[in-house]
Order: sequence, then C-alpha cells, then structure tokens
Amino acid sequence: MEGGERAPAGNATVGFVGVGNMGWPMAACLVRAGFTVNVCDSRREVANNFVQQVGGFAPDSLREMAAASDVIITMLPTSAIVERVVATAEDSILAGMKPGAIVVEMSSGVPSVTQMLATRVAELGGTLIDAPVSGGVPRARTGELAIMVGGEAAAIDRAMPVLQAMGTTVLRTGAVGSGQAMKALNNLVSTGGFLIGIEALLIGSRFGLDPSVMVDVLNAATGMNNSTQRKFKQFVLSRSFAAGFSLDLLAKDVSIALQVGRETGTATPLSALCKELVAGAAAMLGPGADHTEMAKLCEKLAGSELMAAEPAKS
Repeated sequence: MEGGERAPAGNATVGFVGVGNMGWPMAACLVRAGFTVNVCDSRREVANNFVQQVGGFAPDSLREMAAASDVIITMLPTSAIVERVVATAEDSILAGMKPGAIVVEMSSGVPSVTQMLATRVAELGGTLIDAPVSGGVPRARTGELAIMVGGEAAAIDRAMPVLQAMGTTVLRTGAVGSGQAMKALNNLVSTGGFLIGIEALLIGSRFGLDPSVMVDVLNAATGMNNSTQRKFKQFVLSRSFAAGFSLDLLAKDVSIALQVGRETGTATPLSALCKELVAGAAAMLGPGADHTEMAKLCEKLAGSELMAAEPAKS
C-alpha cells in the first residue's frame, strides 16, 4: 500500500519478530486465522523452520519485513533487545517501517523504554502500542492468551483483529507502557501466590498432610490461586518442572514490577522479599531453569521435598 494508506485491520499483513517458545505458537495462531505473516528471528533457521512447518514467509531482513507489514509484532526477551530491533540496529524495524504502520510490543518489557520507543515510532509516522500476554505456552498454542494492551485507542482498535487471533481476553489498561506495567505486576502477584503456596505445602507435609490432598482443599477453599490450580500438581508434585516459562524471565518481570514501585515511590516490602527469593532460586539453579523450580529453593530452606503421596494399596 502507498504512503500512509491504512490496510483494514482484518486484512493486515503481520510482521512477527521473535518466534521462540511463546512467539512461535502466537505467530502460528495468526497464520491459522488467515493473516499473511512475515517472521523474523535472530536464528535464521528457526524462521525458515516456521515457514516450512506452519506457513508464512521469512524475509531476509527486518527492514524488508517492516516494509511489507501493516502490523509489526515484537515478542522478545528484554527491552534492550526490543530497542535494538526496533530502532538502533542498522537493520531495524524503523529502517523499513511504512507510515501508518502499528508496532505491537508484546514482550514483557520496561514501560519507560517502551514509552521512549513509542516516541521514536511516532516521529516516523507509525504508532506503537504495548500488549504483553499472560497464559504461558499452553494458552499461546490454543490462542487463549490474556492480553494487556496500552496505547492510543484508535491504534488498538485497528490492531484488535490481530490481537484477538492470539487471545480470548484483550484488556485495555491505559496509555502506552501501562500494559507492561500491568503484566509485571500480574507476575509479581502470581509469584507471591506460588511462593506462599509452596511454603504452606511444606508446612503441611511436615505436619503429616498429603500435599496432593492439600492442593485439592486449597482449590475448594479460599486459598485457591493460579498456582494451586495449574502448577502444584502438574509441575511440582509431579517433579516435572516443565511449565514452559523460565525462571530467568520471571526474575526479569518481578524486577520490572519493583522498578515501577521505585519510580512511583511505593513501599514494596513483600514484593522485595519475593524478588529476593526468585533471585536466590535463579542463582541456585542456574540459567534455563523452569520458573516452577523455584519450589526447590523453598524445599532446601525447609529441609524436605514435596511429592504426591503414593496411592494406598488395596
């Protein structure tokens, strides 16, 4: 399309940067929804594999991808990488972005960096919105993510068909950067629920309660949370620790939440303790650990291990 002409959102060509654990199934949802999808990844072979296995196209550069796309999604590990991909590298999104394009920053990033990038994008005639996600790899595969989106209402409206192809819940949070602030705070709350739940299971198991029964009781009572429902039996008591979201990324998100706390002058004593425990688990386990493995730090501190009781023999 020429100049600043805007494609109807439902017919948009989508550029997708970062086809990793989360990005791959998210981009696959867009292909299934009928969008033309151009994928880029720092690992060229991954982008090529995506095209072979799922569909779409793998342009030779970010510049080429941006020039061919109406909506450009970034799904990357850190804001530093997003900044390089969007604006500072020689081969960047801004080097090829056409006027009127929408950049959708879906990474769990630092809100202040995203706000700076939004200004850079606007200077070249585009619009950046932030739209981080919650739900993990399983819900990314099924297109049932919760998406928290911040930015100009008109741009969100135009991007909505793309967002709805990846998520069943799209929640508007306010100005650009607010989605990422909300995502970090959500993960902070999730972390607190996980850690206090594991501590309770350890207390109960040392008292003589079956941890599996405890989880059932918590899920039927007021102690229920996402971890009691979706993580404790599935990944901790089973000892599989394979939820698909890394402890390193969780540590980053909790740190972002604390940074927002500092920037707003908010006292965060409980949040700071969560951050210390997550950082301690990351140091103990090393890079690449699943976030559910932070239960191992709690077990080490308690001096016992959680495991579902053996079924009684008849």
